[in-house]
Amino acid sequence: MDKTIRKYTSFDAMKADEYRYWQRRPVHERVAAVSKLTQEHYALKGAVPDVPRLQRTLVRFERAPR
Repeated sequence: MDKTIRKYTSFDAMKADEYRYWQRRPVHERVAAVSKLTQEHYALKGAVPDVPRLQRTLVRFERAPR
């Protein structure tokens, strides 16, 4: 775990660095972070989520014959 302390001259510089950080993370880590934040939000509200994870939708399209 990186425990580096950084000082920023502006809020925009801080947000740009945060954006770069999350862009460097692998997709599975970003999805896990979103899932964890969602679960914590539900816990703070005292609600139980109906679905504990992201749902996938499968759509099949048939191409017209050539």
